[in-house]
Amino acid sequence: MQSVAADLSVLLADVVPRLARITAFIAGGVFVANVAVAFGLVRYVAGIAGWLTRPANLPDEVGTAILTTAASTTAGYATLAEYRESGLLDDRATLVAVVINTFFGFVQHVFTYYVPVLIPILGATTGAVYVGARAGIALLITVTGVLAGGLLLSEANVDRSALADVDATGPETDDRTDRERVRDAAEKSWGTLRRIVPRLAVVYTLVIWLVTTYDVAALTSVAEPITSVLGLPGEAVPVIAVFTLDTTAGAATLAGAEVGTFTTRTAVASLLIGSILSFAVSTFRRSIPFQYGIWGASFGTKVIVVNTALKLVFISATVALLLAPVW
Repeated sequence: MQSVAADLSVLLADVVPRLARITAFIAGGVFVANVAVAFGLVRYVAGIAGWLTRPANLPDEVGTAILTTAASTTAGYATLAEYRESGLLDDRATLVAVVINTFFGFVQHVFTYYVPVLIPILGATTGAVYVGARAGIALLITVTGVLAGGLLLSEANVDRSALADVDATGPETDDRTDRERVRDAAEKSWGTLRRIVPRLAVVYTLVIWLVTTYDVAALTSVAEPITSVLGLPGEAVPVIAVFTLDTTAGAATLAGAEVGTFTTRTAVASLLIGSILSFAVSTFRRSIPFQYGIWGASFGTKVIVVNTALKLVFISATVALLLAPVW
């Protein structure tokens, strides 16, 4: 009994300082991010949306939906759905607009998740490279949408006369006072902490217990053929497995690895591979209910297929670039 208590105290002595440090960073980052969103910073970042719609042969009004996506994914998609249902956009034009939406949907998560949550967990270097990689992937998908619109769309895909039946004013003006915005940001931050920190505590405890109790290299040796081909350490297997189910827990698993196990490139590549595998989980958990709710089953399936295919292509290319032996 005394031995178990001693082991537990040693484990907690290792876990608690790490968790406290990350919690402090997350609390500050999430609060600042929520304040920025409340005061409209995201809208300024997304202000270039209109520059992308014209080369894609889309009406300027579509830029309103794209801009809205940076503040609210649901509102942005709902606006595009209204454009489609009114006849302003046909199916091909709507798919192009959805693809262009990708980067601006990512912008929202930069402020609300990637910067305030993932970077503190992963550390400045690995976190910044991972977020930068995801930003680059999202931007390339958006550029692909612009190019596709320029090549595949024409006036035949857009019925501008339908604009009279469309409410293109975008989201209502936010009439909250500054104090109310800060208070709402604090409430959202507290909700985020309550959701994330308990999960992190469990993951950190399990990971550190595993590392200190067992030979992790031996446990993951069965995956050596795969990891050796990709140039990844065996410890990448549990990181990828956990990341597939939960991105925050996966990042915490990687952060709990022994120093020197991962280089920045192999760490980011492991997380990106986990994100590829997580598509199967996220599709059933989030994408299908959301997209079917917005578009209906038929067109919603097309949106999911296009989004998933483009992400697979560009994430795979990024992983190949990261693991290329030429640099």
